[in-house]
Amino acid sequence: MRQLRALKTPAGVQRFLDSLPYHLADTAWSPRQVLRERTAHCLEGAIFGAAALRVLGFPPLLWDLEAVNDTDHVLAIFKMRGCWGAVAKSNFTGCRYREPVYRTLRELAMSYFNIYFNLRSERTLRRYSQPVDLSRFDRRRWMTSERSVWFIAEYLCTIPHTPLLTAVQSRKLTRIDKRTRAAEMVGHVSKKAK
Repeated sequence: MRQLRALKTPAGVQRFLDSLPYHLADTAWSPRQVLRERTAHCLEGAIFGAAALRVLGFPPLLWDLEAVNDTDHVLAIFKMRGCWGAVAKSNFTGCRYREPVYRTLRELAMSYFNIYFNLRSERTLRRYSQPVDLSRFDRRRWMTSERSVWFIAEYLCTIPHTPLLTAVQSRKLTRIDKRTRAAEMVGHVSKKAK
């Protein structure tokens, strides 16, 4: 836990996550495993972020952004001076840190909307969850387990999500342009074809 305390602030947690290579694997490592292996994907980065924020004095809150025709994005969120912010690991440039300046969870979710897209350039973000306090899983040792923590992802799939758009708005969305796509894909990592 000393390593987590050394991160000092949410921005420090994000810098650490940014320093890790993106983990292209079907795993659900605990924060202890992420520290040892020095790599993480979105879910692992969010769980690590929640653990680090907890050590820094914040509640360990996870938050799910739900998409259509795309993967969900999981973040660790925190509140400072009444406003929400987020730390995250992402394979896309703009789906990471947010300063704590968003008054509502909807505002925070909408800050990801314009740059949340799939590889067909479709805007895919549709819903967001309420925060999940990971202390509910303390008995399962989510911070230090040597076993997979898939139970966290499974729980996120069971909770209600709030829609961001109406059905009409969803149908009328345009695709992102080439320049936005290129900017958001800087540093994107993909599996090599065999």
